[in-house]
Amino acid sequence: MSAIKLTIWNEYVHEKKPGLVQLIYPDGIHEAIASYMRKHDDVDVKIATLDMPEHGLTTDILADTDVLIWWGHTAHDAVQDHVVDRVQEYILNGMGLIVLHSGHFSKIFKRMMGTSGSLTWRERAEKSHIWCVNPYHPIAQGVDEVIELPHEEMYGEFFDIPEPDSLVFISWFEGGEVFRSGCCWHRGKGKIFYFQPGHETFPIYYNPQICRILLNAVRWAKFKGGESRKIGNCPSSGFTLNELSNPNTREEDWM
Repeated sequence: MSAIKLTIWNEYVHEKKPGLVQLIYPDGIHEAIASYMRKHDDVDVKIATLDMPEHGLTTDILADTDVLIWWGHTAHDAVQDHVVDRVQEYILNGMGLIVLHSGHFSKIFKRMMGTSGSLTWRERAEKSHIWCVNPYHPIAQGVDEVIELPHEEMYGEFFDIPEPDSLVFISWFEGGEVFRSGCCWHRGKGKIFYFQPGHETFPIYYNPQICRILLNAVRWAKFKGGESRKIGNCPSSGFTLNELSNPNTREEDWM
């Protein structure tokens, strides 16, 4: 079986500025995730960032991508609409999408959800418990029943998303809030997973349980269906409206 072609997209803005984020992720959030993925022979990793031409998401790159991971926070509006259009087309035709943390406000996530993606939040170093509520889902395999993060940004309900096809994780925070933190959808041929943990000022993407969930999600999101016609085409049925309404048309012509 060929390796999963994974592209990790990160806006890569916070990590370039001196400060806490750069200390935690000196090579970028994308590299922290990529370093874990590269340990597995069934994943082939590429990197794309906001400052690359076409944000690193050219037609050639997307055509060679099975699954796209997306992390964005402060530069959602800088992502060009025609690139979002392109990414959407590839998702509908089978590319998987994994959206992380503040990517809930990204153009591509809101486009695929058809909602605002809004939620409540509180930026404090609070304890978080991530509860697995669907232990038989492929994304939950090999993952503890509850994952404790000593410090995380609070995300709370109401989270403006469509009802998930599958809810895999729910998070609890010290203030008492709960949040649908691991949600799955299908769009066209593509699979989408949103996963909440990952604030840039905490070393979330070095946590082995979080990384295992991301690896599981990559494996789950890879398109495994047949190569049927491209979604968006409108092939003719072979009959016109006049032919179907013509009383002289024989029944065996259109059965």
